[in-house]
Amino acid sequence: MTGSLDDQVLRALNERYEYLKNLSQRKQDIYRLIEEQGKMTDEISKALEKAMTLQEVEDIYRPFKPKRRTRAMIAREKGLEPLASIIMSGLMTDLEIEQKAIEFIDPEKELNTKEDVLQGARDIVAGEISDNAELRKAIREMFHRFGVVETKAKKEEDSVYRMYYDFKEPVDPVASHRVLAINRGEKEDFLKVEVVIPEEKVLSYISGRYIISNDENKGKHMYAAIEDSWKRLLYPSLEREIRSGLTEKAQEQAMVVFRENLKNLLMQPPVRNKTVLGLDPAYRTGCKICVVDGTGKVLATAVVYPTPPQCKMEEAKKVLMELIEKYKVDIISIGNGTASRESEIFISDMLKEVKRNVKYMVVSEAGASVYSASKLGASEFPDFDVSLRSAVSIARRLQDPLAELVKIDPKAIGVGQYQHDMNQKRLDEILSGVVEDVVNKVGVDLNTASPSLLSYVSGINETLSKNIVAYREKAGRFKNRNELKKVPKLGPRTFEQCAGFLRIHDGDNFLDRTAVHPESYKACGMLIEKLGISADDLKKSLPSLDLLVKKTGLKSLAEELGVGEPTLKDIIEELKKPGRDPREDLPPPLLKRDILDIKDLRPGMVLSGTVRNVADFGAFVDIGVHQDGLVHISQLSDRFVKNPMEVVSVGDIVTVRVLEIDPAKKRISLSMRGVKN
Repeated sequence: MTGSLDDQVLRALNERYEYLKNLSQRKQDIYRLIEEQGKMTDEISKALEKAMTLQEVEDIYRPFKPKRRTRAMIAREKGLEPLASIIMSGLMTDLEIEQKAIEFIDPEKELNTKEDVLQGARDIVAGEISDNAELRKAIREMFHRFGVVETKAKKEEDSVYRMYYDFKEPVDPVASHRVLAINRGEKEDFLKVEVVIPEEKVLSYISGRYIISNDENKGKHMYAAIEDSWKRLLYPSLEREIRSGLTEKAQEQAMVVFRENLKNLLMQPPVRNKTVLGLDPAYRTGCKICVVDGTGKVLATAVVYPTPPQCKMEEAKKVLMELIEKYKVDIISIGNGTASRESEIFISDMLKEVKRNVKYMVVSEAGASVYSASKLGASEFPDFDVSLRSAVSIARRLQDPLAELVKIDPKAIGVGQYQHDMNQKRLDEILSGVVEDVVNKVGVDLNTASPSLLSYVSGINETLSKNIVAYREKAGRFKNRNELKKVPKLGPRTFEQCAGFLRIHDGDNFLDRTAVHPESYKACGMLIEKLGISADDLKKSLPSLDLLVKKTGLKSLAEELGVGEPTLKDIIEELKKPGRDPREDLPPPLLKRDILDIKDLRPGMVLSGTVRNVADFGAFVDIGVHQDGLVHISQLSDRFVKNPMEVVSVGDIVTVRVLEIDPAKKRISLSMRGVKN
């Protein structure tokens, strides 16, 4: 029905559709509101019809919008509109206008002098100019062409905003991350920010629209009103609009970065069928240990104290070595938080004495504490204290990042920039959409998935996910997809939505382990029969399937089977690699046995590392020294890079060269230029 559009394009279409729907509704509302005031004209009606953005619509409505009492309103109430019209007409000389003003003097209306009258009339003119929709649009464009964002230090103390203490950049090319940094610096009272535009250029433009005569005896009062309108009304209002627009654009860009980072993080390949020891490092309270088997089931827990102040290294080593031998541990997963550095050194040294081939990996523990203290963490492990739950999460997120990370609020996963400064509702929509897309792309094992994971499957809500797990615990593992229909409150419509995303390995029907939907089983069976594929063939991949289909032709085959061509293509892809996890196409995580210290680094060293975060200005890479290094956007490639995501993604294993090390500031500059990846 969608011509095989992918999820991101569909979401973009939906967003645009919602915007246009809101635009249409707002046009109708404004038409009604202006008409109720008895001020609707053909000109206004046509302008509303032509408006393409909400901003244009609001500009048209501005003169008719109920406002708090302005200077222009007060002047109108005093009966000065006729004099304002005379000033705008440009027909009288300045002297004639001043003589005319004498007629409006009225102490009862607080118009005691000629100057009071002229000021009131000019206030009306200034308001008229400020409310002109076309003029506002033109000056807004001038802000984009000639405007400059300027920031100054509000206080002289050193801060992370030092580079913005005397900063200038044109409005249009200003980078999104700089806009967000400037906004935060202003909010924290370190910066004074304004958008500067050549005033004479703007005043000249407005004068050109309103002052018709070149007579030097005319236009003095009109120009005074123009200058007042610009300084008092137009500039403050449009500067706010420009900054608001820059912020909105910057937030959208930051959300795109966050979305891509989260997607790549969730798509990290699982480390299957390995026994993992999770270690949540700490100082005073000790390192919490949890051993989980290949399915994520907790086998053992412990607390050891190899870090300061206790430094009970021998005792900790004994406990860990016993656990490694007893449960045949394959990998140690270390959280990257407090005391991670000391824990990693301890583990690296200990592994030299372990007979088994055990490797370790430092994983991001972002969000682990959020999960530990959540209702979900408490319900999964009611007998564990908070830090032990963190150790379980750290172990499991190495085994299957997706299954574990869906339990955590995406904002707490730590792959965004300035996320707390963003529109939280919009951010939630984008991030939950990413999780939903990834979960449905990968598919969910119906017999092992947690309620958290199931709740992201199309058509399944929180209640249904709990019902599925409850049914599984009572009736045993699902043997086929049709059994889903026995789950309470899971009706035919929901089954139709969710069935293709749920997998059953080693079930009654081989196709239940694939992404082929049950409604296509019949067509799939006919295809298998027509191509003469045996049941044994189906249990292995069939890369030659394309050749078999080519003989018959995709179009005629689709017509014969009674399915659309996109559906047939999907069926063929699934049969070629049945039950394949798309995450398996990505490079596996980088496991280590040795360790480096920031003091061991030297300029020119070439190392492997894992991309932990991608921002507009570059990528942060974990090279195993407890401090991520920055590959600036200019160092990402030998070619020009406009967007870092063209080159790297979260989770990528990259080769980098060390450029500079600043141990005092804990800064490491890296480069990927001239380095083979």
